[in-house]
Amino acid sequence: MEEHPEGSGPGSEEAGLLEQCRSGDHRAFGRLVREFEGPVFRFVLSRTGDEDRAADVTQETFIKALRALDGFRGDSRVLTWLLAIARNEIRAGYRQVSRRREQTLESMADPEDPTPGPDEQAVQKDEVRRVSGAIERLPDKQRMSVSLRLFDGLSFRDIAKATGTTEGSARVNFFHGLRKLREWLHDQEDNDESD
Repeated sequence: MEEHPEGSGPGSEEAGLLEQCRSGDHRAFGRLVREFEGPVFRFVLSRTGDEDRAADVTQETFIKALRALDGFRGDSRVLTWLLAIARNEIRAGYRQVSRRREQTLESMADPEDPTPGPDEQAVQKDEVRRVSGAIERLPDKQRMSVSLRLFDGLSFRDIAKATGTTEGSARVNFFHGLRKLREWLHDQEDNDESD
């Protein structure tokens, strides 16, 4: 999909895809799902910490989006709209079922990239675990802001819409989260070197 200026609605490619979806083109909706299911899943996973629940909420998000296509006014990017639906689904799930939260780590490595050798893959996996573990330690709002900004490239305005906060809060949460990550990872490196 094409780039969007901060805070704008869908670009022409997204708008065209939405129109195809609205006209009942199932292949177009499949393209929409393929384009956005990764960012939606990562967002939900960062909120729930449970991969199975994240998969269920992601699926429910796209079902609700399909039903609500005609109601999407185009005031925001499609991803922002989908993340708002996902956020509402997460809240609905918390209201329905009180679950103990499980900590899981998101795999940031690209499993389809065959180039790294086994040693390099092991180092990458350790680094992914280390960074993911540090991200999981962040408070919810900071974790979401950092994840949505770094992994999904969202603007602060889109992060604010997705998380139900102000743009200023999204910025503050991102920068506080980033500062904590740097401190934790630096401390961890110092501890590793002294061992």
